Amino acid sequence: MRTAYSVETVRAAERELMARLPEGALMQRAVAGLAAACADLLGRVYGRRVVLLVGSGDNGGDALYAGARLARRGAGVTAVLLAPERAHAGGLAALRRAGGRTLNAAENAEAAEHAIRNADLLLDGIVGIGGKGGLRPDAARLAAVADTARCAVVAVDLPSGVDADTGEVRGAAVRADLTVTFGTHKPGLLVDPAREYAGSVRLVDIGLDLPGQPVLEALQHADVRRLLPVPSGESDKYRRGVVGIAAGSARYPGAAVLAVAGALRGGAGAVRYVGPAGDAVLARFPETLVSDRGPQRAGRVQAWVVGPGAGDDASAVGEVLASDVPVLVDADGLRLADRDAVRARTAPTLMTPHAGEAAALLGVPREEVEGARLASARELAARYDATVLLKGSTTLVAGPGGGAVRVNPTGTAWLATAGSGDVLSGLAGSLLASGLGALDAGSTAAYLHGLAGRFAADGAPVGAHDVAEAVPEAWRDVRDLND
Repeated sequence: MRTAYSVETVRAAERELMARLPEGALMQRAVAGLAAACADLLGRVYGRRVVLLVGSGDNGGDALYAGARLARRGAGVTAVLLAPERAHAGGLAALRRAGGRTLNAAENAEAAEHAIRNADLLLDGIVGIGGKGGLRPDAARLAAVADTARCAVVAVDLPSGVDADTGEVRGAAVRADLTVTFGTHKPGLLVDPAREYAGSVRLVDIGLDLPGQPVLEALQHADVRRLLPVPSGESDKYRRGVVGIAAGSARYPGAAVLAVAGALRGGAGAVRYVGPAGDAVLARFPETLVSDRGPQRAGRVQAWVVGPGAGDDASAVGEVLASDVPVLVDADGLRLADRDAVRARTAPTLMTPHAGEAAALLGVPREEVEGARLASARELAARYDATVLLKGSTTLVAGPGGGAVRVNPTGTAWLATAGSGDVLSGLAGSLLASGLGALDAGSTAAYLHGLAGRFAADGAPVGAHDVAEAVPEAWRDVRDLND
């Protein structure tokens, strides 16, 4: 499992480690990894042109020391100093000893821009992990030049101008091709919109001992493998769990079909469908147990999914929320669900909004949710006392009691297609019925759904039904059954 820790935790761990090491040793550990990553990206260091954008403090010092290492290997290195009087003295001296040159950004703006446009690699050391808000105008101007240049851009620890703790971008920021981060991932490297600015991320181990709970967790294959339900020799369809699907309407029968498609591939032993799209469901999936008597009289289930394509029928939503089993609420169900009814539930509730639905529930513009995804997921989970799976370019799963938020590392932009969320809802509901808790069911479903999307699309447009059909392939890939 990958983890990301807050700036406060990272800095405390760094102070504790620096107290036990010779002066400067920790920085040199980081710099060695940074310089190696730059060399790998360049392929050949000798004769290459490297530009450093250097701010004040240790982040700029990292860039200067790394530049010195590259200069000693034959690169032509130019440091553009944004605050010459506050540049890291040791790093600046090391660069000059290695033959690097410096430019004052304010006094030599034209020369600095020329150097950036002609560079093979640009190293962003403007602002460290404590930076807040966008770049200042002089730095923003140089970042804009770098964005249009043809050089590779490497960020030191995280791109300057993004918020390390929240992933928010509140102004101009550096867009990196590679971010070399030290000690641990920072939340902003894993959550959009900041994640889009980070490019590929390379973690350099510098020996930090990070106590306490991380801010973010990202499941990997081994974590998901441990969570997947596997039937035993004594299992039958009821012991494996039965998931109920209350979805669809005369206008949106496809939502019911797709939710059932996801549920049938999610590990539960049986799927009960309740709603007006029974004929469409049976035509596609005859193994489904169909009822038209409403959720309360449909028969025993271990979890419910309610809302996909439900239109304006609030009765099914109310009945499902009154049940004593885990419930997943999606799509129209989110609009129709009474907040007090959700908060009053004693069994787990998993809500699965996209950004627009989350914005409506929070009473804020959609742009606010998209710009502060981590804070929005946490706020929604707290308001509804429910687990929230916030769908999007980076899907987040936040529990109602705080703690680490799960960020999903799989997926593809091709998943932004009609009905994809209905498949995810059915899949997550099936995992709930099989016995997983809401946080595990949501994050495991998102992982499999994202992986299935990759397999189904393979670089081309994909439909929601294709994603559902690729879930078994994703499941086998996680369990290593294809090997």
